[in-house]
Amino acid sequence: MKKAICLCILIFFYLPIQASASNVKSSSYSNNNADVVVQYVYKKTNLEGVIDYAIFKQGFNAYTNTKGKKKSLLTIIDYSKPSTEKRFFVIDLKNHTLLYSTYVSHGVNSGGKMAKNFSNTVNSRKSSLGTYLTSTTYNGGNGYSLKLDGLTAGINDNARRRYIVIHGADYATETFIKRNGYLGRSWGCPALPKKLSKKIIDTIKNGSVIFAHA
Repeated sequence: MKKAICLCILIFFYLPIQASASNVKSSSYSNNNADVVVQYVYKKTNLEGVIDYAIFKQGFNAYTNTKGKKKSLLTIIDYSKPSTEKRFFVIDLKNHTLLYSTYVSHGVNSGGKMAKNFSNTVNSRKSSLGTYLTSTTYNGGNGYSLKLDGLTAGINDNARRRYIVIHGADYATETFIKRNGYLGRSWGCPALPKKLSKKIIDTIKNGSVIFAHA
């Protein structure tokens, strides 16, 4: 009986992953089955106490509904946490592994220690929420950077026009937090610790999903 239950759970999990890879609509399985999948992946990846379940569920649904994705990776940025806590998570949904858990900055006009204000407006210097699809990399003023396409209409679809990218920064470190009591802030970009930024960018570039929540 236990083996049968486990088999059913595994089938429920791999159906949506395989379906998305084949461009099959997520409606091919019921909402109840989808909930089972989310719960299974959340527990299998040991995310309890790391990411709030409700936030993970929203991120997972964003991943499932995103067209054009090329990787079974989901990055969640949890801006409901203060900048002094790790709130950037890269999850391998296929292998049930938390690949990265680290600090990430928010925009200077989004708030101090906490990000409270968000915008889709050019030159607002605020962070944006919603779903993104990662694109290509380049070397610019902030070094090695990753372009993002905002997919949430009216919320982050000006990401390209605003030059919202992922890059490394000296102010996005635990050392900066210990010295100042908060993480440094960007002009709206999710900036990462420089020692990790290249590895993370190379992992999630070219077609993975990012979900930013507050």
